[in-house]
Amino acid sequence: MSKSNNIRKLDDFLEEEIQQDVKTEKGVHLRNSHIRTIPNGWKVMRLNDILTDIYYGITAKAVEKNTGLRMLRTTDIKDYRVNWDKLPYCEITGRRNHIDKYLIKKNDLIVARAGTAGVSVLVEKNFNDVIFGSYLIKIRLRDDVCPKFVHYFFQSKLYWRYITHAQAGSTLKNINSPTLKSLRLLLPPIDEQRRIVEVLSTIDEAIRLVDESIARTERLKKGLMQELLTKGIGRIEFKQTEIGKIPKEWKIAKLGELGDFQYGYTISASKENTGIKLLRITDIKEDGFINWDEAPYCHVTEEIFKRYRLNVGDVLFTRIGATTGKTCYIDIPIQSIFGSYLIRFIPKKPEINTRFLYFYTQSKKYWNQVNRLKSGRLKMGLNIAQLKLLQIPLPPLHEQEKIVKILWTIDKRLKTEKDRKRKLIRIKRALMDLLLTGKVRLMVRENV
Repeated sequence: MSKSNNIRKLDDFLEEEIQQDVKTEKGVHLRNSHIRTIPNGWKVMRLNDILTDIYYGITAKAVEKNTGLRMLRTTDIKDYRVNWDKLPYCEITGRRNHIDKYLIKKNDLIVARAGTAGVSVLVEKNFNDVIFGSYLIKIRLRDDVCPKFVHYFFQSKLYWRYITHAQAGSTLKNINSPTLKSLRLLLPPIDEQRRIVEVLSTIDEAIRLVDESIARTERLKKGLMQELLTKGIGRIEFKQTEIGKIPKEWKIAKLGELGDFQYGYTISASKENTGIKLLRITDIKEDGFINWDEAPYCHVTEEIFKRYRLNVGDVLFTRIGATTGKTCYIDIPIQSIFGSYLIRFIPKKPEINTRFLYFYTQSKKYWNQVNRLKSGRLKMGLNIAQLKLLQIPLPPLHEQEKIVKILWTIDKRLKTEKDRKRKLIRIKRALMDLLLTGKVRLMVRENV
């Protein structure tokens, strides 16, 4: 039989058996027309056909006191995982009948139906004291389906396309039980499901180990920053100041005394490669690193480019929104300008090392000041006049440089580890695209 006959066209299959309109409560019509072929031996199944139970969580509220009962919430699911040790205690505020029904057990697939709608976690052990909240959906699968395979499918492009279509036209980006039941999955034989899970689990374990290394390095950096930015290097005498205790030989300076500030340029981003990148707030990651690969380009005149060109050593402050006060440091030469929601610090005195300033903006002393400024006025953000008033403990320049050398070494290690994690995530996504669609088949090992 030819290879083309071995692979059935899914479009024809759906036309004959499955391609029916699925209506959500909003009346949105959904189709899985993005799936193209069915590999030999695989099936297209609705989730409803392979589950034994599906229902919403119980209404409860988080509390500080130990009630003996903890609660999983949508916000506790991050990167398809949960830190079970950090779940809050709770009190049931809904009907308490059959509380056992809401306890989380091994192989439960829990899906968020609001907030980060569609994000899921697979429970890998039994809990006798953890329930799931009302904005979550619990799914129990049949014994002849591998739960972890389905969970990987819930991380795939096919799944997220479906969820995106399900939310189309709705102001509330939520999903519900009927939507999930109507989801269509590509399902290989159980032995192949398990082999796919083995491969993807190996990548997940590598990501977990990198995450642990990142967490250790971040704890090290936090401890070193606390020590170096408050006690300095080799200092034994200290004094009390407006922003806390600092070495006696240090002084307190306002940023406006040390430099000037410049607002960024208002311009539209472009996908066309103009050779000049546009740095926006969204290109600055939570850890302060810049993803230049994702930053867009822009069209500017030579005069504008000269005025707003970014240089190595620049420190930029975000001035609006949830990231107000966050900073980044330009550490590589790149043809780029900065956008209007950023403010550049321009040192006018040689007594400030801009890398030292960058590290200081990650400290508690800095954020205590910023949070006071933006308290109750988050949408208004920060302006240059306010930034000029921010105070910084200022060691002698040679001591700043020593502190910077230590912390920059840690930052470089963090960057290497985070780059490794991003690479592993790209590998995982590529493997999921190949394995969960049958583009690449895995040989099933025979029992000896």
